[in-house]
Parts: sequence; structure tokens; C-alpha cells
Amino acid sequence: MYQEFKSHLQTELTNIWEAGLYKNERIIVSPQGAVIRVADGKEVLNFCANNYLGLANSQTLKDAAKEAIDSHGYGVSSVRFICGTQDLHKQLEASISRFFGTEDAILYAACFDANGGVFEPLLNEEDAIISDALNHASIIDGVRLCKAQRYRYANADMADLEEQLKKAQAQRYRLIVTDGVFSMDGNVAPLDKIYELAEKYNAMVMIDESHSAGVVGRTGRGVTERYNLRGKIEIITGTLGKAFGGAIGGFTTGKKEIIELLRQRSRPYLFSNSIPPMVAAAGIKMFEMIDATNELQDKLHTNTEYFVKRMKDAGFDIKPTESAICAVMLYDAKLSQDIATRLLDEGIYVTGFYYPVVPKGQARIRVQISAAHEPQHLDTCIAAFTKVAKEFGVIK
Repeated sequence: MYQEFKSHLQTELTNIWEAGLYKNERIIVSPQGAVIRVADGKEVLNFCANNYLGLANSQTLKDAAKEAIDSHGYGVSSVRFICGTQDLHKQLEASISRFFGTEDAILYAACFDANGGVFEPLLNEEDAIISDALNHASIIDGVRLCKAQRYRYANADMADLEEQLKKAQAQRYRLIVTDGVFSMDGNVAPLDKIYELAEKYNAMVMIDESHSAGVVGRTGRGVTERYNLRGKIEIITGTLGKAFGGAIGGFTTGKKEIIELLRQRSRPYLFSNSIPPMVAAAGIKMFEMIDATNELQDKLHTNTEYFVKRMKDAGFDIKPTESAICAVMLYDAKLSQDIATRLLDEGIYVTGFYYPVVPKGQARIRVQISAAHEPQHLDTCIAAFTKVAKEFGVIK
């Protein structure tokens, strides 16, 4: 049968290519950072990593990881409840809880697993999940695995959320689910208003802090800090793969009874290897660094404010943002790819985003700012964007 199926796949791939939607993977041959080296040996400025605090190549974190390899080995070769729990895992979970002001935490291989494993153990067909329309794919997939009734509200639209909550009164338990920062637009969920509606309609709240933890809030403790709701949200999910060192690993943190039930029934936790001890040790060290100083968050906020203002002044169409994500709107898929390619010629590494990652007709280049960027990096990027955009007639 494969020859017939192969023909079908080739047709699908050709259609993707002809529609201008084909995704090419560029090769990086250096550590992640503000300056990276690509496969042809050229050094370029990186403006599309989730390396918000610039910790992906931190010598302090690398040293912690190396020490853990010597003291705890390379891998654990087991799931947590058999023989895969080391002291480092428990210490990291405690660090996560302290950071977010929650009662307990549970580790996963990735936040995709955390979101995939949170709904099904907690809710059933008697319950309701009310989800933001722009929530991450991992949340969407996790909801699909659960038998709870599904409601969806328009992105950050509180009137629509209230309507869905009214409908969901027919169910036993209600859980509102939202990203903290919506990764394609950079906007922050209005958690204060979500919390008010949850109180009014007797619902719980879950927030994915993957793009907001380390970034949003005065000390980078995320959207719950931004809205003075630390410790009041039932469920928070997040990742160690973005601001928190950029490696791998996800987590769910929140109310202790919820975390305990996840330890008993969450399938990605029960049937996946523990994260490597070197990742856990680096994570512990990372939280120690963030607790000790707010220097990186302050620099990130300064960098982002400067970049967004200068880009708007240059005439670019920028989505409103309270995060380190700057969505430069181009609307056409091919145009986003062509401009990204030209920017690489100018020494700026960015990526065009288009359907199905964003809705059709909403193509963009998502620029991500880092505490690793220096003022000259920002100015070089803005100048390159301006030059290339004028070439393509995007700005005058």
C-alpha cells in the first residue's frame, strides 16, 4: 500500500510548497544566544528564540549541569513512581512552587506533556472546560483527550467568556483555561477579569505561563504576579525550555490535591522517563539566580520597550504586546518568508509565521527580545527591518 500512500504524501507536500507554507529548518552550529553561527559559518543576530532571559548558554547553568552528570549520572532510565525520582527532582519541584507561590509542583518532559496530561485525570463528562480560542496547540490536544464538555471564547473577550460560563452552569465543575501570553500575538491574558468571572460563576482557572514566566510581572513571576493573584490560581503549567534556561522540561504547579492526583493518574507523567538530572540541577540553579537578582528581567523589559517603540516609529504594524514578543504583521505568507530570507542576508535571524501556525491572512514575523541583546543588537535589527521592508514596499 505504501506506494499509493507515498504518492498521496508527495501531492500534499507539493501543495504545501506551492501555497508558500513549506517550513525549512535552518541549521545552527553554535550555542543559543544573541549572536549565533549558522551552517555556512556566518554569524547572525538571533531574534526568534524563546531565550528571554539569555540563560540558554549561561556558564553558571552549564556548570550546574556538568556537576549533576558527575554526581547523579546522565539519565534516570525510569519513570518517577518506579525508580525515577531523585532528590534533584523534588528540589526542583519545590523551587517551582516557591517561585509561583503555589502549594506543590509536578515535573514533565515538556509543557506539551503537562498540558496533555492535566485535564483527563481531573475532569469527566459531567464537567466543563472553557478555553480561549488562541490557546496553544498543547492545550487544545489536552482538552481533546478529556471527556469534559467544551466551550470556547474569543481571544481575551470577557463578554464572550461570561456567555460561555453561563452555558457551562449546567455542568458540575468548570475550568477556565488560558495562555498567560499568547505566543503568536504577544498579548497578556486579562487574568484579573478572568478571575472575577471565575468567582462570579463558580469556576476554577488554569493558566499556561510558558511565554510569560520569567518575562511578565515586575520580577518575572508571570501573569499571576502582574495581576496580584499569586497563589490564587488553581493550576499553572509552564516550561523550563524558554526563559528558564531554554533546555527541556515542563511542569504543573498549583493546589496540592490537584498535583497529588496528577501524580496518581496523569499518563504523560506515569509513562515517561524523568527529566535528566543535569536538567533538574540547572533548573534549581536557575531559580536561585532569579531569586537573587532582578537584573535580567529589568534588562529584558528595557530592551523590549525600546525595540517596540522604535519599530512603531519606523512605521511597522505591531500587535499590542506586554511581553517580549513583537509580532511584525505582514499578512501574506510568502511575503513573511521572503522578508525573513532577506533579513538573514542582512545578518538578522528571524522566522516568518503563517497558516496553520496563525490564521490565514495573518502572516507575520515574530521578533523575540532577550536580555542577552545589547543596544547595538537592537539598533542593527531595527535598521535591517527598515531597509528590507522598504525594498518590499511594506513601509515608506
